[in-house]
Amino acid sequence: MVVGGGPAGVVGAATAAELGLRVAVVDLGPHVGGQFYRTPAAELNAARPHALHHDWATFQRWRERMDAARVERLGRHHVWAIERHGEQEWTVHAVTGDDGTDARPVRIRARAVLLATGAYERQLPFRGWTLPGVVGAGGAQAMLKGGLVLPGKRVVVAGSGPLLLAVAASLAEAGADVPAVIEASGYLGYARHPRALAANPHKLVEAATHGATLLRHRVALRTRSAVTEVHGAGRVEAVTVMRLDARWRPVPGTGREIACDALAVGHGLIPGIELATTLGCATRVTPDNTLALALDARQETSVRGLWAAGEPGGVGGAQLAMTEGELAGRAVAARLGASPGPGGRVRRLRSRRTRLRTFAEAMAALHAPGPGWSEGLADDTEVCRCEEVTAGSVREAVREGARDARTVKLLTRAGMGWCQGRTCGAAVSCLAGDGEPPAQRRPFAVPVPLGALADLAPAAPVEPREPGEPQT
Repeated sequence: MVVGGGPAGVVGAATAAELGLRVAVVDLGPHVGGQFYRTPAAELNAARPHALHHDWATFQRWRERMDAARVERLGRHHVWAIERHGEQEWTVHAVTGDDGTDARPVRIRARAVLLATGAYERQLPFRGWTLPGVVGAGGAQAMLKGGLVLPGKRVVVAGSGPLLLAVAASLAEAGADVPAVIEASGYLGYARHPRALAANPHKLVEAATHGATLLRHRVALRTRSAVTEVHGAGRVEAVTVMRLDARWRPVPGTGREIACDALAVGHGLIPGIELATTLGCATRVTPDNTLALALDARQETSVRGLWAAGEPGGVGGAQLAMTEGELAGRAVAARLGASPGPGGRVRRLRSRRTRLRTFAEAMAALHAPGPGWSEGLADDTEVCRCEEVTAGSVREAVREGARDARTVKLLTRAGMGWCQGRTCGAAVSCLAGDGEPPAQRRPFAVPVPLGALADLAPAAPVEPREPGEPQT
């Protein structure tokens, strides 16, 4: 069973199936590809969907191999829990529908599970970030790839991380006016990692390609800066950009306003590990202070029989995800009695993984949020959008004795909304003074209708009762 149909999941499923296993892929989307290789809906009649993607041909070949190997696809399935009954006995629980609210529960039995659950965006709040027209950087790219629409006509791209360059280039090529890319960190730090750069020349080519696109469209690049406020009456009309010091604190007197009708903002990605941590899998803290799964050389977690590939082991991009997906598929096949394939192939994959992972770790360290980003955050700024909890409320909880995000949650309801802390978790953890992000352990990885849970349980026998006794 492969949970997740992105690059890691597709390659892992195809590899395991080609080696003789019966494989199914369960994914919340209608098509495989995940967030990176989103496919426009058929009714949009996209003439060249591949033009919106990097290295589309490689993914297409793996998807064709997966189909040829007769991997079963289960789309629009939202996995909410995984049960372990033994080393080779697992049950994957899911609910169906576009948003997971169909009342039909699904249970899939498997001898092994490969988690390829991807990641989600890290958002750091600032004044006005809840206005319509503010979207995640990755969300803007998803709108373009999956819906062929732009978040606005004039879009500022801001935050931190190399994703910003790709997003800005895609939006500009699609016709948006992108006045500026606002990067909170910088790019000169890459010079401190010459070995990682030399071992991954394709990364330099990618950066040069994006840079050339931005130059062609006259997109300004401002480093060591951040959007500190969004202005607008009901929708984004402009943003204020300020210089940052070494700790990511806004420098007074440096603010300037940029007119726009949309803001695409994100500060990197957070590995999606909730299904694994609920099972007790060990984690590690990444250089940009997120939690990722601790994996061995075969991509296996600390729970025997459960593997992971791609972003759950640390964010590293599609190429690393596909490399780890193939390694995991071969490891699962070997564990279940099939041949892992030529040993030389495994050695080359491990070498490639090490090279790509080294670059990813350096990249994460360079774009990690600075420790002072929250110092200038106004008390009336909303941190948890779902429950409308402000920064002032979180700080008050800390003054009352809260020392971690969990206690803040109990005192303020921050993180109790629909997203279950995925949007506000990083900010709340920072404001609470946590040394590291909290491990998300919950029995439900996604919201589940009560009707679906009721259908899982056998009907309880009705006990006879005396006349007048209330029935329970």
